Amino acid sequence: MTDKPIKSLTAAAAADEAAKLRPQLTQWGKQYYDADAPSVEDDVYDRAYARLVALETAFPEVMTSDSPTQHVGGSSRGDLPKVAHPIPMLSLGDVFSIEELTEFDERLRANVEEDFDYNCELKIDGLAVSLRYEDGVFVQGSTRGNGQIGEDITANLKTIDSIPKKLSRPLTIEVRGECYMPKAAFLALNERREAAGQAPFANPRNAAAGSLRQLDTQVTADRKLATFMYNIADYEPLETRTQSGLLDELAALGFTTNPSYRVAHNMQDVAAYIADYQGQRSDLAYGIDGIVIKANSLPLQRSLGATVKVPRWAIAYKFPPEEVETTVLDIEWTVGRTGIVTPTAVMEPVALAGSTVARASLHNPDYLQAKDIRIGDTVLLHKAGDIIPEISQFVADKRPADAEPYPIPTACPSCGAELVHLDEEVALRCINPRCPAQLAEGMNHFASRNAMNIAGLGPQIVAQLFERQLVDDVASLYRLTADQLLTLDKFGEKSAQNLLTAIDNSRNNSLERLLFGLGIRHVGAKAARSLAAAFGDLEHLMAASNEEISAIDTVGGIIADSVVTYFADEHVQQLVDDLAAVGVNLTYTSGATESAEPSEFTGQRVVLTGKLQELTRPEATAWLEDHGATVTGSVSKKTDLLIAGEAAGSKLTKAQSLNIPIWDETQLQAAMNETK
Repeated sequence: MTDKPIKSLTAAAAADEAAKLRPQLTQWGKQYYDADAPSVEDDVYDRAYARLVALETAFPEVMTSDSPTQHVGGSSRGDLPKVAHPIPMLSLGDVFSIEELTEFDERLRANVEEDFDYNCELKIDGLAVSLRYEDGVFVQGSTRGNGQIGEDITANLKTIDSIPKKLSRPLTIEVRGECYMPKAAFLALNERREAAGQAPFANPRNAAAGSLRQLDTQVTADRKLATFMYNIADYEPLETRTQSGLLDELAALGFTTNPSYRVAHNMQDVAAYIADYQGQRSDLAYGIDGIVIKANSLPLQRSLGATVKVPRWAIAYKFPPEEVETTVLDIEWTVGRTGIVTPTAVMEPVALAGSTVARASLHNPDYLQAKDIRIGDTVLLHKAGDIIPEISQFVADKRPADAEPYPIPTACPSCGAELVHLDEEVALRCINPRCPAQLAEGMNHFASRNAMNIAGLGPQIVAQLFERQLVDDVASLYRLTADQLLTLDKFGEKSAQNLLTAIDNSRNNSLERLLFGLGIRHVGAKAARSLAAAFGDLEHLMAASNEEISAIDTVGGIIADSVVTYFADEHVQQLVDDLAAVGVNLTYTSGATESAEPSEFTGQRVVLTGKLQELTRPEATAWLEDHGATVTGSVSKKTDLLIAGEAAGSKLTKAQSLNIPIWDETQLQAAMNETK
């Protein structure tokens, strides 16, 4: 793409440049919309697209019917059913400066006789979805696709708590909005993917899109998606005649709408709104990439209509990318508990989006080589999805003459063992079961709250234990003495005794905690509980076949393969023997507690929502399940009890509408104390 002014181009030069831009934009669009794996930053695509629009506007004769400017980006997956949109789902035109926004305002007002206001809304970085209701009941949900035909993702959308299954009024209506992944859920998902040797998602938008297109609804449910609804295909069923009023009415129907909208009377008001949220974007719980400005009058929207691709009554102001330059000082490789070796760029500290950044993950060797990052490079740094520090690219004209391509290591930086790729993973792994770095990370996981829950045993203490050669695996924790702990930094007799007591108490945990704590690949807390309950003790689980394990509800073939492979290892078998020798419980005891002494929660379906103050969500869930309850993620007519913490949202509203009993945290703690 050239920066040559459009006015200075001949028609032939414009046609030549447009012909080069179209296939490039088409390729980038397929990667972004269809594969959920963008190869360039949004700003690069946006600028190239804006250039093509400018060329085709100035030289209409160069436009072609297959130009990306003539259809909505995206297509449909072949393995998902198709949905036709009777009223097309359009995309938005983009502007990148207040000057361009002012030009949009002037064009609009030139075609409208009466004065009008705008409604300003946050541009959520997610995936457009459409929800159809008949007589108030959710019947179908779909993606935008190419604007005319999308994908049927009804089953996946039903797993999202913020989408009501029934409206407060029996309307037949099609509501449109954005499905997104909150920042916290995005970080957790990428951590799980990298631990499993998978490539991380580039940003929350692509993570949300990939999650909605899953054929397994459980995968979608586990990814904690959310929605903001903001539009309807036809506003006739509703009473309001303004965009701001529409948002309020959608909320009254049971939808989650973004409360941060603002009515603007002029461009000064719009500019103030943009400035406010451009400064706040890094503090929001979800990603935004700009502001949407809409004519507030719904009849005016209808009269203005749309082009083949975009509405004439709305525009998106795209935030400029917040990038800073810094220098790569080193590239470090760290070993995780599953053996994955991850490169990290160590950089000159620099202020970026409200924090000081000195490190950025390079994810895996393929990523490092594709970016061609070298020690000594000046690089452009931004935060992907306003969250993760990420290197966009190196600055070519500032690369030192002696900078060499960075060599990918062949040996583990911790133990020296050969590094390998497994099962076509993008990750590089150390498969030495005695690797000190893996053992230390594994011990941190073993001691964590959802595993063996050894209070006081944190990463710094674990590091010291390994440095002083006081432990070599998790079984050796149970052989520690007070005298040994007193050799650690800042350890006195009381802290040593407290840690020994916590370690000793963990011997009595039920089997599912041990299974999760062992860090078996693909075995999370829920799968560990299912395995423990099904086989009763570790001896029977270790003797079970792949078929026997995969036959358990919620446990599939992948988990079964992983469990069988794990316990076939002679080092693991020795570890189990050592754990038994030091008195660690190897049987499932939670079920025995439930059957021996039924509680008021036995057989009850319970939902937790909002923020708990004294308990963590996993602690409350574990206690409820230990006392016979089934803890689920969504409220329905089958729900027996909702426990609501602070800032409870749509789940609380739905429970109230269904007359489901509601407790606060104080009532739950009272029940826990009575049980004691």
